[in-house]
Amino acid sequence: MGISLNPQHLKRYKDIAVLLMKYGRFDLVKNAGLEAVLKDEIEFDHAPASEARALAEDFEALGPTFIKLGQLLSTRPDILPASYLESLSRLQDKVEPFSFAEVEEIVTSELGVRISKAFQEFEATPMAAASLGQVHRAVLKGGRAVAVKVQRPGIRGMIVEDLEALMEIASLLDAHTEMGRRYEFQKVLDEFRKALLRELDYKLEADNLCVLGENLKEFDRIVVPRAVDGYSTSRVLTMDYIRGKKVTSLSPLDRIELDGAALAEQLFRAYLKQILVDGFFHADPHPGNIFLTDDKRLALLDLGMVARTTPGQQEKLIHLLLAISEGRAEDAASVALQIGDKREEFDEK
Repeated sequence: MGISLNPQHLKRYKDIAVLLMKYGRFDLVKNAGLEAVLKDEIEFDHAPASEARALAEDFEALGPTFIKLGQLLSTRPDILPASYLESLSRLQDKVEPFSFAEVEEIVTSELGVRISKAFQEFEATPMAAASLGQVHRAVLKGGRAVAVKVQRPGIRGMIVEDLEALMEIASLLDAHTEMGRRYEFQKVLDEFRKALLRELDYKLEADNLCVLGENLKEFDRIVVPRAVDGYSTSRVLTMDYIRGKKVTSLSPLDRIELDGAALAEQLFRAYLKQILVDGFFHADPHPGNIFLTDDKRLALLDLGMVARTTPGQQEKLIHLLLAISEGRAEDAASVALQIGDKREEFDEK
């Protein structure tokens, strides 16, 4: 069996094959028909062993698509051992910024006006640079402080090509390996593809900020930045500038001055409302996306990834939470079975 070699994906086939070899999965390389792309560049039966922490570095080296894929895999204890999950959970979505000349070109093209005409101030050095885009502090003509997220040049095309190569390999693994049949890699990748392409549409994120801000307006200790109408497109997102710091960077003194219990209570209640009442929730609440503002509130940032719950799902989740809180283990297990997807080898007992 051989893989259908799309010439534009050859480098990615090789990158993925080398990664699988490095972590001792020659069986997957062979069954997916990837031996041909390696040729004599690596000794198949002498692949170097690697520690779990190196996996995150390998994903970073492969670029934005694999950084995001690594973050997804960090939530899948059914696929990877705990040590690998821990390594990938610390995967840093930080890369070198792109030039201000490119920022100017993208913003001007998207907004239809030069930066100097649209903004009173616009800092050339980004506040943060990630794999999909970077954020610049700016001030609108009326004096409103904003953060402007600008999408990385050419990133959409790069991600689409990577996803095509990954999907081709996933289809072969699903068809020809026991691991593929068990974990259904195509389904995992399809959900990943949908989420990632939505994350690349900043207009969707602007809408998400609006919806979540309205839904959570009753919580006085939680803030969601507002998007600026007329200054946001699919590749540029302009929103309120939030003064504060990541919750992971708080000093011991910061923590002493905080009413941490009240903040945690509101955050917990806000998520219950999002999932069980509104059916619309912030689906990527890792610590890097939650800021402590200067006025001691919690800001929910980065609404590129959201999810929804249907009334039927909400009802089951409520039953599950009640069963857990009341110690009814059998009932909790029964509801969990209704929510999940059972596969052939599933041990219900």
